[in-house]
Amino acid sequence: MPSLAIIVPCRLESTRFPRKLLHRVRGKALLRWVADRIVSQVPDLPVHFAIDDDLLQEPLAGGNFSIIKTSRVHATGTDRIAEANRTVRADFVVNVQADEPLVSAAQIRALASAIQGEAPMATLATPFRTAADFANPNQVKVVLAKASRRALFFSRSPIPFARDLGGKVDDAWVAAHPCYRHLGLYAYHADLLERFARLPQGELEHIERLEQLRVLENGYSIACDLTDDPTIGVDTPEDAVKFEASLG
Repeated sequence: MPSLAIIVPCRLESTRFPRKLLHRVRGKALLRWVADRIVSQVPDLPVHFAIDDDLLQEPLAGGNFSIIKTSRVHATGTDRIAEANRTVRADFVVNVQADEPLVSAAQIRALASAIQGEAPMATLATPFRTAADFANPNQVKVVLAKASRRALFFSRSPIPFARDLGGKVDDAWVAAHPCYRHLGLYAYHADLLERFARLPQGELEHIERLEQLRVLENGYSIACDLTDDPTIGVDTPEDAVKFEASLG
């Protein structure tokens, strides 16, 4: 029977939020919030943490977590996961980002289901609710094929662009149109991971700084399921404040 595992790529340094995985929220490192969340949501699935620095072991201490030390030189989290899966050897891999402390069981299981179809990669999206979020370059957009829900493109720019409005849209326009925020959660066939690791960085990937564009640029398809579960990806210190506020 094909095996499935969760691998969480963990990089110490971050440009927009230095060492954010060590940032403490109510006394607990962000990485530990994510680790505890995954285990509580899907206790039946094996999870491994692919770290690039020994400092990231400390937040995971005492949790009986599987930790795999990986190279510091990987350009993307997917490259890091490819290295880690040479140890794990799973047939299907779910990538939960180390800065997604509200990831849900439904999201993880949706990816686990989607990746067992024909597309060698799967991801998630959620509808935008506000024009401000839609305009924010830190919130990645995805446009989808209507029938298959395969990803057509990802961008930091607002897509689709409302040409007749000069791009000046309001919350009502965003809610009424196919405006989807990409969530940084993925799943892969193991063989795609290995192919990805050998491919050079694509031009679009380099421009947008979005690793999933390497997959599209090389002709592979990405399935995209939709979710309404609330999520906060912690990319900035302001996001960490939002996450803490969500704890009540």
